[in-house]
Amino acid sequence: QVQLVESGGGLVQAGGSLRLSCVASGRTFSGHVMGWFRQAPGKEREFVGGLHWSTGYAYYGDSRKGRFTISRDGAANTVYLQMNSLKPEDTAVYYCAAVNAIGTMPTRVGDYDYWGQGTQVTVSS
Repeated sequence: QVQLVESGGGLVQAGGSLRLSCVASGRTFSGHVMGWFRQAPGKEREFVGGLHWSTGYAYYGDSRKGRFTISRDGAANTVYLQMNSLKPEDTAVYYCAAVNAIGTMPTRVGDYDYWGQGTQVTVSS
């Protein structure tokens, strides 16, 4: 059974940084894309970025604007979302997701098969 467990959220002041982690278990993820999404209150879940597990290639949605970086530690089965220069509008629940997607770059919520429970990020002004 696939499990994705996020951690690293919290309260941070505007301009600060956070690194979110997503530990994946339950199968081999070599053919998977690991995605990060976020959902602010009253808004739809938004694609932040994705990473091809086998190659480490990362791609990003519009919300990133050069401030977020996705990486992985294969030995630890962990994907990271490094967030810098945080703004109050980055406040949201951040979710990790996974899908078997060799050769594609999924960006939609419906593209992903597995989801974590989310971790809250709150940025104060």
